[in-house]
Amino acid sequence: MRDFWAPNKSYNFLRCYIDWCTRRSFTSIETHGTLPPMDDGAWFIVSNHTHTLMDALVILQMRREGTAFGARADVFRNPVAARFLHFCKIVPLARKDRERPEEVAHNRETMGVIDQVVAHGVPFCLFPEGRHRPMHSLLPLRRGIAMMAFRSAAQRPTKILPIGLEYSSWFHFRGRASVNIGEPLDVNAFAASLEPGIDDNSRDAALQEELFKRLSSLILYIPDDEHYDERLAEIKAQNPPCSRFWRILLTVVTFPLFLIAAVLALPMWAIAEFMCKFKIKDTAWNNTVRFGVKMVGTPVFFLLWAIIGFILLPWWGALLLLAAFLPSYSLFYDWLNLLWDRT
Repeated sequence: MRDFWAPNKSYNFLRCYIDWCTRRSFTSIETHGTLPPMDDGAWFIVSNHTHTLMDALVILQMRREGTAFGARADVFRNPVAARFLHFCKIVPLARKDRERPEEVAHNRETMGVIDQVVAHGVPFCLFPEGRHRPMHSLLPLRRGIAMMAFRSAAQRPTKILPIGLEYSSWFHFRGRASVNIGEPLDVNAFAASLEPGIDDNSRDAALQEELFKRLSSLILYIPDDEHYDERLAEIKAQNPPCSRFWRILLTVVTFPLFLIAAVLALPMWAIAEFMCKFKIKDTAWNNTVRFGVKMVGTPVFFLLWAIIGFILLPWWGALLLLAAFLPSYSLFYDWLNLLWDRT
Protein backbone atom coordinates (compact mmCIF):
# COMPACT_ATOMS: atom_id res chain seq x y z
CA MET A 1 0.00 0.00 0.00
CA ARG A 2 3.08 2.26 -0.13
CA ASP A 3 1.88 3.73 -3.42
CA PHE A 4 -0.89 5.60 -1.65
CA TRP A 5 1.54 8.13 -0.20
CA ALA A 6 4.80 7.66 -2.10
CA PRO A 7 5.58 9.94 -5.09
CA ASN A 8 4.48 8.31 -8.33
CA LYS A 9 5.39 9.83 -11.71
CA SER A 10 2.79 7.76 -13.57
CA TYR A 11 0.07 8.91 -11.20
CA ASN A 12 1.15 12.56 -11.52
CA PHE A 13 1.13 12.32 -15.32
CA LEU A 14 -2.34 10.78 -15.38
CA ARG A 15 -3.55 13.37 -12.86
CA CYS A 16 -2.74 16.21 -15.26
CA TYR A 17 -4.90 14.65 -17.95
CA ILE A 18 -7.76 13.71 -15.61
CA ASP A 19 -7.83 17.24 -14.17
CA TRP A 20 -7.99 18.65 -17.69
CA CYS A 21 -10.90 16.34 -18.55
CA THR A 22 -12.64 17.33 -15.31
CA ARG A 23 -12.34 21.05 -16.03
CA ARG A 24 -13.59 20.51 -19.58
CA SER A 25 -16.63 18.68 -18.20
CA PHE A 26 -17.94 21.94 -16.70
CA THR A 27 -18.31 25.44 -18.07
CA SER A 28 -16.85 26.67 -14.77
CA ILE A 29 -15.69 25.38 -11.41
CA GLU A 30 -15.85 28.16 -8.82
CA THR A 31 -14.11 27.81 -5.46
CA HIS A 32 -15.32 29.75 -2.43
CA GLY A 33 -13.11 29.78 0.64
CA THR A 34 -9.44 28.97 1.14
CA LEU A 35 -7.99 25.48 0.95
CA PRO A 36 -5.62 24.98 3.94
CA PRO A 37 -2.08 23.70 3.22
CA MET A 38 -2.74 20.32 4.90
CA ASP A 39 0.90 19.84 5.85
CA ASP A 40 0.37 19.60 9.60
CA GLY A 41 -0.89 16.34 11.05
CA ALA A 42 -3.57 14.13 9.52
CA TRP A 43 -6.43 15.42 7.36
CA PHE A 44 -9.78 14.04 6.33
CA ILE A 45 -12.01 15.68 3.71
CA VAL A 46 -15.79 15.17 3.84
CA SER A 47 -18.37 16.33 1.33
CA ASN A 48 -21.99 15.97 0.35
CA HIS A 49 -22.51 13.39 -2.40
CA THR A 50 -24.88 14.28 -5.23
CA HIS A 51 -23.01 13.76 -8.50
CA THR A 52 -21.49 10.23 -8.39
CA LEU A 53 -17.84 10.13 -9.54
CA MET A 54 -17.90 13.79 -10.57
CA ASP A 55 -17.86 14.79 -6.88
CA ALA A 56 -14.52 13.07 -6.34
CA LEU A 57 -13.10 14.45 -9.59
CA VAL A 58 -14.00 18.03 -8.64
CA ILE A 59 -12.41 17.63 -5.21
CA LEU A 60 -9.35 15.91 -6.70
CA GLN A 61 -8.49 18.81 -9.00
CA MET A 62 -8.37 21.22 -6.05
CA ARG A 63 -4.95 19.96 -4.91
CA ARG A 64 -1.89 19.29 -7.04
CA GLU A 65 -0.72 16.79 -4.45
CA GLY A 66 -2.38 13.40 -4.14
CA THR A 67 -5.65 12.77 -2.32
CA ALA A 68 -6.87 9.32 -1.37
CA PHE A 69 -10.55 8.36 -1.59
CA GLY A 70 -12.96 5.73 -0.36
CA ALA A 71 -15.41 4.05 -2.75
CA ARG A 72 -18.10 1.39 -2.56
CA ALA A 73 -16.56 -2.05 -2.29
CA ASP A 74 -18.49 -3.75 -5.10
CA VAL A 75 -16.60 -1.81 -7.80
CA PHE A 76 -13.42 -3.60 -6.66
CA ARG A 77 -14.74 -7.07 -7.50
CA ASN A 78 -13.15 -6.99 -10.94
CA PRO A 79 -9.38 -7.57 -10.43
CA VAL A 80 -8.41 -5.23 -13.28
CA ALA A 81 -10.67 -2.48 -11.96
CA ALA A 82 -9.33 -3.05 -8.43
CA ARG A 83 -5.71 -2.58 -9.55
CA PHE A 84 -6.59 0.61 -11.42
CA LEU A 85 -8.54 2.00 -8.46
CA HIS A 86 -5.65 1.28 -6.10
CA PHE A 87 -3.35 3.05 -8.55
CA CYS A 88 -5.70 6.05 -8.31
CA LYS A 89 -5.41 6.01 -4.49
CA ILE A 90 -8.91 4.63 -3.92
CA VAL A 91 -9.74 2.03 -1.26
CA PRO A 92 -12.92 -0.06 -0.84
CA LEU A 93 -15.38 0.77 1.93
CA ALA A 94 -18.20 -1.75 2.41
CA ARG A 95 -21.64 -1.23 3.93
CA LYS A 96 -23.38 -4.05 5.76
CA ASP A 97 -26.67 -3.37 3.96
CA ARG A 98 -25.10 -3.33 0.49
CA GLU A 99 -21.92 -5.41 0.13
CA ARG A 100 -21.01 -9.02 0.73
CA PRO A 101 -20.05 -10.21 4.25
CA GLU A 102 -16.45 -10.87 3.18
CA GLU A 103 -16.22 -7.31 1.82
CA VAL A 104 -17.53 -5.91 5.10
CA ALA A 105 -14.96 -7.99 6.98
CA HIS A 106 -12.24 -6.42 4.81
CA ASN A 107 -13.09 -3.01 6.30
CA ARG A 108 -10.80 -3.72 9.26
CA GLU A 109 -7.80 -3.97 6.95
CA THR A 110 -8.96 -0.92 4.99
CA MET A 111 -9.13 1.15 8.17
CA GLY A 112 -5.49 0.31 8.81
CA VAL A 113 -4.57 1.44 5.29
CA ILE A 114 -6.46 4.72 5.74
CA ASP A 115 -4.66 5.34 9.02
CA GLN A 116 -1.30 4.85 7.28
CA VAL A 117 -2.35 7.14 4.41
CA VAL A 118 -3.18 10.12 6.65
CA ALA A 119 -0.13 9.41 8.82
CA HIS A 120 2.04 9.97 5.74
CA GLY A 121 0.49 13.35 4.98
CA VAL A 122 -2.01 12.34 2.30
CA PRO A 123 -5.56 13.59 3.04
CA PHE A 124 -8.31 11.01 2.83
CA CYS A 125 -11.63 12.05 1.29
CA LEU A 126 -14.92 10.26 1.76
CA PHE A 127 -18.61 10.97 1.36
CA PRO A 128 -20.12 10.16 4.76
CA GLU A 129 -23.70 9.93 3.52
CA GLY A 130 -22.69 6.53 2.10
CA ARG A 131 -24.38 6.94 -1.28
CA HIS A 132 -25.08 9.62 -3.86
CA ARG A 133 -28.41 11.37 -4.22
CA PRO A 134 -29.10 14.31 -6.59
CA MET A 135 -30.92 16.52 -4.09
CA HIS A 136 -30.24 19.74 -2.19
CA SER A 137 -30.28 17.93 1.14
CA LEU A 138 -28.23 15.52 3.21
CA LEU A 139 -28.74 11.94 4.25
CA PRO A 140 -27.73 11.02 7.83
CA LEU A 141 -23.96 10.73 8.04
CA ARG A 142 -22.57 7.27 8.65
CA ARG A 143 -20.34 6.46 11.58
CA GLY A 144 -17.24 5.59 9.56
CA ILE A 145 -15.83 9.12 9.40
CA ALA A 146 -16.06 9.51 13.18
CA MET A 147 -14.34 6.18 13.81
CA MET A 148 -11.52 7.03 11.39
CA ALA A 149 -11.06 10.54 12.75
CA PHE A 150 -10.98 9.61 16.42
CA ARG A 151 -8.66 6.68 15.71
CA SER A 152 -6.26 9.07 14.01
CA ALA A 153 -6.64 11.75 16.69
CA ALA A 154 -5.54 9.25 19.34
CA GLN A 155 -2.16 9.10 17.59
CA ARG A 156 -1.59 12.54 16.03
CA PRO A 157 -3.16 15.98 15.45
CA THR A 158 -6.15 15.40 13.16
CA LYS A 159 -8.48 17.74 11.31
CA ILE A 160 -11.55 17.34 9.10
CA LEU A 161 -12.20 19.71 6.21
CA PRO A 162 -15.89 19.97 5.22
CA ILE A 163 -16.64 20.82 1.58
CA GLY A 164 -20.02 21.60 0.07
CA LEU A 165 -20.50 20.85 -3.63
CA GLU A 166 -23.18 22.49 -5.76
CA TYR A 167 -24.02 21.99 -9.45
CA SER A 168 -26.25 23.84 -11.88
CA SER A 169 -27.35 20.43 -13.16
CA TRP A 170 -26.76 16.81 -12.19
CA PHE A 171 -28.08 15.43 -15.46
CA HIS A 172 -26.77 17.69 -18.24
CA PHE A 173 -23.12 17.74 -19.20
CA ARG A 174 -21.09 20.98 -19.07
CA GLY A 175 -22.97 22.69 -16.28
CA ARG A 176 -21.45 24.85 -13.53
CA ALA A 177 -19.84 23.55 -10.35
CA SER A 178 -19.29 25.37 -7.08
CA VAL A 179 -16.89 24.23 -4.35
CA ASN A 180 -17.57 25.75 -0.93
CA ILE A 181 -14.71 25.18 1.52
CA GLY A 182 -15.61 25.27 5.20
CA GLU A 183 -13.57 25.83 8.33
CA PRO A 184 -11.46 22.83 9.40
CA LEU A 185 -12.69 20.94 12.43
CA ASP A 186 -9.96 20.10 14.94
CA VAL A 187 -10.80 16.55 16.01
CA ASN A 188 -8.43 16.59 19.00
CA ALA A 189 -9.98 19.77 20.36
CA PHE A 190 -13.47 18.44 19.68
CA ALA A 191 -12.71 15.23 21.60
CA ALA A 192 -11.36 17.25 24.53
CA SER A 193 -14.56 19.32 24.64
CA LEU A 194 -16.77 16.28 25.20
CA GLU A 195 -17.87 15.11 28.61
CA PRO A 196 -15.29 12.95 30.41
CA GLY A 197 -16.07 9.24 30.20
CA ILE A 198 -18.43 9.57 27.24
CA ASP A 199 -18.95 6.25 25.44
CA ASP A 200 -17.75 5.70 21.87
CA ASN A 201 -21.26 5.64 20.37
CA SER A 202 -22.19 9.01 21.88
CA ARG A 203 -18.80 10.46 20.99
CA ASP A 204 -19.13 9.40 17.35
CA ALA A 205 -22.73 10.64 17.17
CA ALA A 206 -21.65 14.06 18.45
CA LEU A 207 -19.03 14.38 15.71
CA GLN A 208 -21.50 13.20 13.05
CA GLU A 209 -23.99 15.83 14.22
CA GLU A 210 -21.36 18.58 14.09
CA LEU A 211 -20.25 17.59 10.59
CA PHE A 212 -23.88 17.47 9.44
CA LYS A 213 -24.36 21.07 10.63
CA ARG A 214 -21.22 22.23 8.88
CA LEU A 215 -21.96 20.49 5.60
CA SER A 216 -25.56 21.72 5.49
CA SER A 217 -24.31 25.30 5.94
CA LEU A 218 -22.07 24.96 2.87
CA ILE A 219 -24.78 23.95 0.38
CA LEU A 220 -28.25 25.00 -0.66
CA TYR A 221 -29.82 22.89 2.07
CA ILE A 222 -33.51 22.09 1.77
CA PRO A 223 -34.78 19.66 4.43
CA ASP A 224 -35.79 16.39 2.83
CA ASP A 225 -39.49 16.49 3.73
CA GLU A 226 -42.85 16.55 1.99
CA HIS A 227 -42.37 20.23 1.02
CA TYR A 228 -39.01 19.75 -0.72
CA ASP A 229 -40.32 20.17 -4.28
CA GLU A 230 -42.31 23.28 -3.41
CA ARG A 231 -39.34 24.94 -1.70
CA LEU A 232 -37.03 24.10 -4.61
CA ALA A 233 -39.53 25.57 -7.08
CA GLU A 234 -39.67 28.80 -5.06
CA ILE A 235 -35.89 29.12 -5.10
CA LYS A 236 -35.70 28.49 -8.84
CA ALA A 237 -38.38 31.12 -9.43
CA GLN A 238 -36.08 33.69 -7.78
CA ASN A 239 -33.44 33.02 -10.45
CA PRO A 240 -35.19 33.39 -13.81
CA PRO A 241 -33.41 32.13 -16.95
CA CYS A 242 -31.76 34.49 -19.41
CA SER A 243 -33.82 36.27 -22.03
CA ARG A 244 -35.30 33.80 -24.49
CA PHE A 245 -34.73 36.21 -27.40
CA TRP A 246 -30.98 36.49 -26.80
CA ARG A 247 -30.68 32.78 -26.16
CA ILE A 248 -32.39 31.91 -29.46
CA LEU A 249 -30.32 34.51 -31.32
CA LEU A 250 -27.08 33.12 -29.90
CA THR A 251 -28.21 29.59 -30.73
CA VAL A 252 -28.79 30.52 -34.38
CA VAL A 253 -25.53 32.46 -34.73
CA THR A 254 -23.43 29.65 -33.27
CA PHE A 255 -25.15 26.84 -35.18
CA PRO A 256 -22.28 26.49 -37.74
CA LEU A 257 -19.83 25.96 -34.87
CA PHE A 258 -22.19 23.40 -33.34
CA LEU A 259 -22.42 21.55 -36.65
CA ILE A 260 -18.64 21.33 -36.95
CA ALA A 261 -18.31 20.21 -33.33
CA ALA A 262 -21.08 17.62 -33.76
CA VAL A 263 -19.36 16.06 -36.77
CA LEU A 264 -15.88 15.99 -35.22
CA ALA A 265 -17.11 14.56 -31.92
CA LEU A 266 -19.79 12.30 -33.43
CA PRO A 267 -18.25 8.95 -32.40
CA MET A 268 -17.76 10.17 -28.83
CA TRP A 269 -21.11 11.79 -28.10
CA ALA A 270 -22.98 9.03 -29.94
CA ILE A 271 -21.35 6.40 -27.72
CA ALA A 272 -21.96 8.46 -24.58
CA GLU A 273 -25.63 9.12 -25.31
CA PHE A 274 -26.26 5.50 -26.33
CA MET A 275 -24.86 4.32 -23.00
CA CYS A 276 -26.83 6.92 -21.05
CA LYS A 277 -30.09 6.00 -22.77
CA PHE A 278 -29.84 2.22 -22.92
CA LYS A 279 -27.16 1.05 -20.46
CA ILE A 280 -27.38 3.29 -17.40
CA LYS A 281 -30.36 2.84 -15.09
CA ASP A 282 -29.47 5.59 -12.61
CA THR A 283 -29.48 8.86 -14.58
CA ALA A 284 -27.29 10.49 -11.93
CA TRP A 285 -24.42 8.52 -13.52
CA ASN A 286 -24.96 10.05 -16.98
CA ASN A 287 -22.36 12.80 -16.61
CA THR A 288 -19.85 10.34 -15.21
CA VAL A 289 -20.37 8.26 -18.36
CA ARG A 290 -19.89 11.35 -20.54
CA PHE A 291 -16.73 12.20 -18.63
CA GLY A 292 -15.44 8.65 -19.08
CA VAL A 293 -16.09 8.74 -22.82
CA LYS A 294 -14.25 12.05 -23.05
CA MET A 295 -11.30 10.73 -21.04
CA VAL A 296 -10.91 7.54 -23.08
CA GLY A 297 -12.15 8.82 -26.44
CA THR A 298 -10.16 12.05 -26.74
CA PRO A 299 -6.71 10.46 -27.30
CA VAL A 300 -8.18 7.64 -29.43
CA PHE A 301 -10.07 9.89 -31.83
CA PHE A 302 -7.38 12.57 -31.76
CA LEU A 303 -5.04 9.95 -33.21
CA LEU A 304 -7.68 8.90 -35.74
CA TRP A 305 -8.31 12.48 -36.92
CA ALA A 306 -4.53 13.06 -37.06
CA ILE A 307 -4.11 10.10 -39.43
CA ILE A 308 -7.00 11.23 -41.61
CA GLY A 309 -5.89 14.86 -41.55
CA PHE A 310 -2.26 14.32 -42.48
CA ILE A 311 -3.24 11.90 -45.27
CA LEU A 312 -5.92 14.07 -46.88
CA LEU A 313 -4.90 17.63 -45.97
CA PRO A 314 -1.78 19.80 -46.01
CA TRP A 315 0.05 19.88 -42.70
CA TRP A 316 -1.49 23.21 -41.67
CA GLY A 317 -4.96 21.91 -42.49
CA ALA A 318 -4.38 18.81 -40.38
CA LEU A 319 -3.27 20.98 -37.44
CA LEU A 320 -6.40 23.13 -37.79
CA LEU A 321 -8.52 19.98 -37.83
CA LEU A 322 -6.93 18.71 -34.61
CA ALA A 323 -7.26 22.13 -32.96
CA ALA A 324 -10.97 22.10 -33.83
CA PHE A 325 -11.42 18.55 -32.57
CA LEU A 326 -10.10 19.10 -29.03
CA PRO A 327 -12.94 21.38 -27.83
CA SER A 328 -15.61 19.80 -30.06
CA TYR A 329 -17.04 17.36 -27.48
CA SER A 330 -17.57 20.15 -24.95
CA LEU A 331 -18.90 22.61 -27.56
CA PHE A 332 -21.45 20.04 -28.70
CA TYR A 333 -22.98 19.90 -25.22
CA ASP A 334 -22.62 23.66 -24.68
CA TRP A 335 -24.82 24.33 -27.71
CA LEU A 336 -27.45 21.82 -26.57
CA ASN A 337 -27.52 23.44 -23.13
CA LEU A 338 -27.91 26.84 -24.77
CA LEU A 339 -30.71 25.56 -27.00
CA TRP A 340 -32.70 24.14 -24.11
CA ASP A 341 -31.53 26.69 -21.49
CA ARG A 342 -30.36 23.84 -19.27
CA THR A 343 -27.73 25.66 -17.25
